[in-house]
Amino acid sequence: MDRRRFLGVSGAAAASPMLAALGAPATANATSTLFKRVSLASDGLGLSPAEYAALLGEVVAEDGFEPDYYSQGGVIRELELKFARLLGKDDAIYLPTGTLANHLAVRKLAGDDRRVLVQAESHLYNDSGDCAQTLSGLNLVPLTEGGSTLPVDEVERWLARSDSGRVETRVGVIAIETPVRRRHHEMADFDELRRVSNLARERGIRLHLDGARMFNLPLHSGRSLNEYSALFDTVYVSLWKHFNAGSGAILAGDAGFIEGLHHQRRMFGGALPHAWPAAAVALRYVDGYLEDYAKSWQVADRVIALLQDDSRFSFEKLPHGTSRFFMTATGVAPDLLRERLAKQDVALSRGHPDTGRFAMEVNATLLRVSAETLAGRFIAAAGAPID
Repeated sequence: MDRRRFLGVSGAAAASPMLAALGAPATANATSTLFKRVSLASDGLGLSPAEYAALLGEVVAEDGFEPDYYSQGGVIRELELKFARLLGKDDAIYLPTGTLANHLAVRKLAGDDRRVLVQAESHLYNDSGDCAQTLSGLNLVPLTEGGSTLPVDEVERWLARSDSGRVETRVGVIAIETPVRRRHHEMADFDELRRVSNLARERGIRLHLDGARMFNLPLHSGRSLNEYSALFDTVYVSLWKHFNAGSGAILAGDAGFIEGLHHQRRMFGGALPHAWPAAAVALRYVDGYLEDYAKSWQVADRVIALLQDDSRFSFEKLPHGTSRFFMTATGVAPDLLRERLAKQDVALSRGHPDTGRFAMEVNATLLRVSAETLAGRFIAAAGAPID
C-alpha cells in the first residue's frame, strides 16, 4: 500500500517511529484514537472531523497543489480531468452536491423535450425536493416502482404514450440510478441498461447515469466503469461517498456538454469560492479504490464465515447487491450490541429494535484489523452464549 493512502486504510495503529517515517500528521501518534475505527455504517471511511483535518493538513503539506478559484482550476481541475479519464468522457465539472449534478445534467440534456423518464425509487425523483420540476420545468415520469432495473418494454410503452398524445410531448432524457440507494444499493441489470441505451440512441433521446456509487459496480457485475459510462451521455459520481471528500460531485460528459456549464453552476449558487478543502482529500483514494473495495469484501466474507459458526448471528446478501449486506443478532438487544461494539472501535447503524437486523456497509475500514479480530469483537459484544 502506498504512503499516500496509509492513514486512510491502515490507520494509526502502527508504532510512532513508523508513522513519522510515513509522514503522518502530528495529531496521529501512538496514543491517537484516529483512523482506528471500523465503520460498518458508512459508504466510505466515515472520517471524523479530526481525521479529515489531519488528512487535509497532510495533503496541503505534502502535495503542494494549486487551490481553485470559484471552483475552477487548481486541484478541482485535477479532479475533473482524473474522473473524465476514468469514465472515458471528454471532460467533467465539479459540483458541490450530487443533487445539483443530477439536476444540471437532466436540465441541459432535455433541452426543449421536457419529459424525463426516471426510476420511481431514484434519488432524483424522491430526494431532491422536485428541483427539476420546480426550478427547470421538467416533467419527471417515475417508472418501475419497487424495482432497481428499468425494463426496456416499460420504456417503450411510455415512449409510445408520449408520442400518441394530441399535443406532441417528447421524452428528452432517460435518467437511471445504479446502484439504487433506496433499494439497499442494489444494481440495475446491465443487459437491460444496454437495451434501454440502444433504444434511446435510436430515438434521439439523451441518457444520464446517477452513478453516485458506481465504483462499486465492477466487482459485482464484472463490467468496467467504461462499459457503464459508455451507455450514457453524462455520468455523475459522488466524491464523498467513496472517496472521503468533505462534499462534492463530478459530472462527466462530452466536451460540448461540459463547455460553459460553470455558468449554470454559478446561477444555481454552486460556484464555491474555495472548493479545495471539500474536495482535495478525494485524490488520495481514487486510484486505489477498486482494489481496496475488493479486498474489503474479502475481509467481510471472512468475518461472515467466522460468525456463522455462532448461532446468535445470521447473514443475508441481496441477489443483485453491492456494498450492503444484513446481519441479524439474537440474544442481545440491538442498542446494547451497538454500544458494546462502539467501545471496541466498531461502528454499526441502528439495528431494528424487534428483529435485531442491521444493515452492514462494506468499505475500506475493514482493512484496519484482521477478520479474526473483528469477529472476536462481535462475539465479545454479544456476551456469553445462551444455552
